[in-house]
Amino acid sequence: MTPPRLAHCVFRTNQLAAMVDWYCKLLGARINHASEKIAFLTNDEEHHRIALVAMEPYAPRAQGVTVGFYHAAFAYANLGDLLQGYVTLGAQGIRPYRCINHGPTLSFYYSDPDGNEIEMQVDTFPDSASTNAFMQSEAFARNPIGVPVVPEELIARRAAGEPDSALLRRADVS
Repeated sequence: MTPPRLAHCVFRTNQLAAMVDWYCKLLGARINHASEKIAFLTNDEEHHRIALVAMEPYAPRAQGVTVGFYHAAFAYANLGDLLQGYVTLGAQGIRPYRCINHGPTLSFYYSDPDGNEIEMQVDTFPDSASTNAFMQSEAFARNPIGVPVVPEELIARRAAGEPDSALLRRADVS
């Protein structure tokens, strides 16, 4: 039996208050329950999407790139929401360290106060059949990572009237 959805992510932290503040800003989340040792945050009808645990002092994370969990991703409904999120978060001092059009998604990557990586994305195709077809294409095989994008350029092009469909198209794919 296949589970139909991912319910939540849990992070251990030594800086609970900073992490609660950051995730509430990033996700527009609310605190469903919090104490000095744990917090449950949600941005929808689910009881929690993020849990932050500070039960004891934890060892610092390993330096450098290591095996293991890489990042969690949250999806916006449309390009306008992704770009507005970028502007809103930037005004609060939260800026992505990488912005890339993967092809299937346009993605902005952020680091939380503990260094965990979080992707904020929007799908670039109108449906999963189109997305899957692109992921099986020669263009995707040549470059499965994608191309960097500059959010301010996307915002300016959108303000100038360029359609979202053109802004969502990966620059190296015709």
